[in-house]
Amino acid sequence: MEKRHLDLLELLVKYNTESPPARNTDPLQDEIEALLKDLGFETTRIPLYENDSVINAILKGTDSDAPKLIINGHVDVANVGDDREWQYPPFEVTQVDDYLYGRGVSDMKGGFATLLYTLEKLQEEGLRPKGDIIVQSVVGEEVGEAGTKVACEHGPKADLGLVLDTSEQMALGQGGVITGWVTVQSKTTIHDGARQQMVHAGGGLFGASAIEKMTKVIASLRELEQHWAVMKSYPDMPSGSTTINPAYIEGGRHPAFIADECKLWFTVHYLPNEHYNDVVREIEDHLNKMAEADIWLRENPLKFEWGGTSMIEDKGEIFPSFTLPKAHQGYALLEDVYKEVHGDKLPSGMSTTVTDGGWLEDFGVPTILFGPGKLTEAHSVDEKIEIKDLESFEQVLYGFLKRWYQAPVK
Repeated sequence: MEKRHLDLLELLVKYNTESPPARNTDPLQDEIEALLKDLGFETTRIPLYENDSVINAILKGTDSDAPKLIINGHVDVANVGDDREWQYPPFEVTQVDDYLYGRGVSDMKGGFATLLYTLEKLQEEGLRPKGDIIVQSVVGEEVGEAGTKVACEHGPKADLGLVLDTSEQMALGQGGVITGWVTVQSKTTIHDGARQQMVHAGGGLFGASAIEKMTKVIASLRELEQHWAVMKSYPDMPSGSTTINPAYIEGGRHPAFIADECKLWFTVHYLPNEHYNDVVREIEDHLNKMAEADIWLRENPLKFEWGGTSMIEDKGEIFPSFTLPKAHQGYALLEDVYKEVHGDKLPSGMSTTVTDGGWLEDFGVPTILFGPGKLTEAHSVDEKIEIKDLESFEQVLYGFLKRWYQAPVK
């Protein structure tokens, strides 16, 4: 592994950018912004939260009408946990035999360091791109904070996007994730002593426990999940990928009262060819029809909240899905370069996890997830990456970008 490549990885890893707790990435973003400016990029810094910001960096092409490329990566990393469980220090790069250890080497500072190294090589060779090269250095990916969405809102569109997140050098699309809250809310508050009037014949009190009614909501979500498992599918997605997970519940105010409110927080996984707005409508329609058939819920309608901008700030997230643009000439270019480096066909499929790539497609940018590192290493104790994985990834990225610089495609 070239020394400069390793130096850049060590620079990125030494900054503790754990998320959670987050609010710690600006010092590293300062370093990245300076490196990109030295390479001729024009940079824009967009605040996300205190001490967390997003960078849009543009290397202007020689032809303003030529196809543009977005290269996206996040610099926050998963929480380390108790570092006493680590054999090697998490915020140093440690080489042991054929592996490099450190938090983020697979997810995804290894990919980002390789990008910076490749951009430096291309500059040293005197190459200028024909079309604009746009680097998005984002934060918040680990906790559903839409750094990439903000980058897309403030930056230029492009004709192709590469997300260099963990993919074992497979070209991947992904299904999507959205979180939601459903609330059962009573219009009246009833004392516990009046429960017998509410539940027994002749009591004459029209009321219900919000907690008990929520059990009908959970059962209805389970029925919908089972229906999806039977009826929905997508190539390369495992059967039953469309799940609805009731993850957290809260309700009631005190044992002396009938529960007048109950809230359920749930996570929905959907297919690459689905949009979260359509999935939301499907779930709401299903639950509202169930509620319409219930005498009490008909008078006390369900309330919904969807998504969010941060699992930390507002307990919600959206990771849009994206399909793999195999008909795009940029995909064919990646196939060609991969075969030259590896001597084999570019493997492709659908990711079993989620990345920020869906936000690019949500803004109309065909997107490919392609990066080094194994998913089994992401978020793990003593996270590691094989040196030859980074080396071969650099060869593919270098070959792809060199050709794109000279002849960008749509």
